[in-house]
Amino acid sequence: MLTLKGPLGGSTRTSGKMDKPLISHQLVDSDGSLAEAPSEAPKVGILGSGDFARSLASRLLGSGFSVVVGSRNPKRVAGLFPSAARVTFQEEAVGSPEVIFVAMFREHYSTLCGLSDQLAGKILVDVSNPTEQEHLQHHESNAEYLASLFPTCAVVKAFNVISAWTLQSGPRDGNRQVPICSDRPEAKHTVLEMVRAMGFTPVDMGSLASAREVEAMPLRLFPGWKVPALLALGLFIFFYAYNFVRDVLEPYVQEGKNKFYKLPVFVVNTTLPCVAYVLLSLVYLPGVLAAALQLRRGTKYQRFPDWLDHWLQHRKQIGLLSFFCAALHAIYSLCLPLRRSHRYDLVNLAVKQVLTNKSHLWNEEEVWRMEIYVSLGVLALGMLSLLAVTSLPSIANSLNWREFSFVQSTLGFVALVLSTLHTLTYGWTRAFEESRYKFFLPPTFTLTLLVPCVVILAKGLFLLPCVGRRLTKIRRGWEKDGSVRLTLPVDRALAQKTSHV
Repeated sequence: MLTLKGPLGGSTRTSGKMDKPLISHQLVDSDGSLAEAPSEAPKVGILGSGDFARSLASRLLGSGFSVVVGSRNPKRVAGLFPSAARVTFQEEAVGSPEVIFVAMFREHYSTLCGLSDQLAGKILVDVSNPTEQEHLQHHESNAEYLASLFPTCAVVKAFNVISAWTLQSGPRDGNRQVPICSDRPEAKHTVLEMVRAMGFTPVDMGSLASAREVEAMPLRLFPGWKVPALLALGLFIFFYAYNFVRDVLEPYVQEGKNKFYKLPVFVVNTTLPCVAYVLLSLVYLPGVLAAALQLRRGTKYQRFPDWLDHWLQHRKQIGLLSFFCAALHAIYSLCLPLRRSHRYDLVNLAVKQVLTNKSHLWNEEEVWRMEIYVSLGVLALGMLSLLAVTSLPSIANSLNWREFSFVQSTLGFVALVLSTLHTLTYGWTRAFEESRYKFFLPPTFTLTLLVPCVVILAKGLFLLPCVGRRLTKIRRGWEKDGSVRLTLPVDRALAQKTSHV
């Protein structure tokens, strides 16, 4: 086993400027000074001379290791590596190090078979990634294939989810974790310690059979966002088509008026708040359904249906998409007066006012309605902004559970109520005017009120003492017709503090 010695403390970082070369030729200490690798540092080997191999060499040197690089043409690539790294032929590079990083593609593994005797008993760290086509084509992972070629070696899968730029510039919150798997516990422990020494956080994924799953991680493109994005897109298409029929097609068919100029801005701006409002209500609807299921079953120890469980897990993404649509709606609304069509409407209104000899136009009710409508919209957007900010990992990690729950649950519900009032103020009495039903279709805002009103009414129902106390008891472990019987504290405020899930 490799013994880790030397300055294995904190990770180092380079300047990180994009205008500088990816690979530095000198070692940068944590204090910013240039230094050579310690002579007694643990020796690590790297087979490969690509971008990842060069970044890996820089990171290992900065973490206190001595690095020897094996290449088929060392003279050609020596100038690309830091000066502290020794670049030589592959046969010489695998001689003394106990840990060797294999930084090459799968199809080149067979070229190392001539080194089988020299690699016997050593730890091989596979850092490769297959393409999506290769992942589907091969039934075994790259690491398992490497292990089959070198049965006398301890193969460890690691660092395949880390990019060359991350190795060079240092870990970040979003890519600090390094999944590791191997069939050899001692080899895995050695690589775990190396990962920590390099400033990353190791994640033990078990045996080498998990390597295929680990190699699939970089192939996934926003796996948690697929369903929420499709949901938002579906809602947008539905409401856009609905508003197109009402605001563009109906005037063209009934009156012969060409309103197609409204498609790029006006119809989009009418659609965005509908999508944002419905998405926000869908963030809190699964919680209502989960509470209703617990009340019906009389226990919290039964699993939710899979569809509800997945829905609960996607609430964060749905909420962020709601904020995104609401922010776009605010920007589009500010751009409405800039349109040429709006200016023509103002001029035509002024001419019409002159022709009818009206010197003063003022509708007190409309003035108050718009003032309240805009104010409620700004407040709702402000609440949504707060929810979005606290969803960021760096902000969420600075809050305790009670603070995070207060923002996401309580203030989130306040945002939903404000959005409902904003929508109701926009609609005012339009839902009761016959002229608003175009092609016998109700105004769009009446459709969006359905789900949010259900959520608000259900939340109000759960606040009733007869329902709220039962739900609190269930969440504290009480079961209907079971052996568990709990007595809640007399102080309801204390009960809520200790039973919030």
